[in-house]
Amino acid sequence: MTTIPKPLDLPTRLLHGPGPSPVAPSVLEALSKPCIGHMDPEFMRVMNEVRQMLQAVFETENEMTLACSGTGSAGAEMLADNLVEPGDKCLVAINGVFGGRFAEKCRRAGGEVETIEAEWGQAFDQDELIARIDEVKPKIMMIVHAETSTGVHQPVDRLAEAVHKHGGLLILDCVTSLGGLPVKIDERGVDAAYSGTQKCLSCPPGLAPVTLSERAMHKVQNRKSKVNSWYLDLTLVGNYWSGNRAYHHTAPVNMNFALHEALRLVLEEGLENRISRHRRVHEKLKGELAERGFEYASDPKNSLPQLNLIRIPARVTDEAGARAKLLKEHGLEIGGGLGALAGKCWRIGLMGHGAHEENVEKIVAALDDVVPVS
Repeated sequence: MTTIPKPLDLPTRLLHGPGPSPVAPSVLEALSKPCIGHMDPEFMRVMNEVRQMLQAVFETENEMTLACSGTGSAGAEMLADNLVEPGDKCLVAINGVFGGRFAEKCRRAGGEVETIEAEWGQAFDQDELIARIDEVKPKIMMIVHAETSTGVHQPVDRLAEAVHKHGGLLILDCVTSLGGLPVKIDERGVDAAYSGTQKCLSCPPGLAPVTLSERAMHKVQNRKSKVNSWYLDLTLVGNYWSGNRAYHHTAPVNMNFALHEALRLVLEEGLENRISRHRRVHEKLKGELAERGFEYASDPKNSLPQLNLIRIPARVTDEAGARAKLLKEHGLEIGGGLGALAGKCWRIGLMGHGAHEENVEKIVAALDDVVPVS
């Protein structure tokens, strides 16, 4: 006989890892609003407002701006499946986990993938990237704006012109930058970008904001072959979001309610104010960590304010045990290193609703208890 579990009774965590980030009470309240139909006129109104607010946060006028059903990886898959055709030359910049993942998505979409790589924790020199673009002449160029695995903020302001010169499209991973850094999609000439709700937007995971320019949509609409994924096909999903509202799939209604409120909070605060807050709180944490002998492992000229990559001090002999103690005794979640940085670094997030001075004080108090200065 099946034992019925008790109702959920979960602890409150201080979410300061690489995501998800802390969620504002009003966003959780929006998530719990009564569910309505995904074709209900009131939900269509919510979708319109979500699209308009996403355009403001992406800093774009792209009509094809929407919340893809699924986490940030679904947004990446949507762009790879729609924009990469079999045989397309793709150039993917890899300096961490998520560039590598996008390269694999391009391969699965049939692209002929070439990569350019930098040391994990370092940003690319744009001159080197442009030289490689001129060599490869890619149909698709993809780069991560904010590499969550390494804490690197990648400059991208000069890339679109180089890619467009060869008739290509520039794709940007904004999963950890949207709402925490200026992404300036239109100003920088970015053709397509994707993000996630659970980072600087401080919404639960479950949706992937995406935006595509007219140039990008021209390619989608003139493909020689069908999009590999039916579920993520923008010629179908796009009609549901902004076209004739043709039914495609059952949208996660309440997640869109939550995103609506999260975006509303971003715009209520003001995008520039929010970005400045992330920088200010980052500098406070950086100073506190320096006093305790912690060193940053990411490029000092290009470090993310919302994702702090720090070297694990030699005095910590059991890094996983230390993180477990932070979680158990202080309710504090921080992230371990990924890939080449596993066991060598910690990732401390200060994102969205969690990027406040009082949260820095809680983080350093917990570290002082678990990792005392020798």
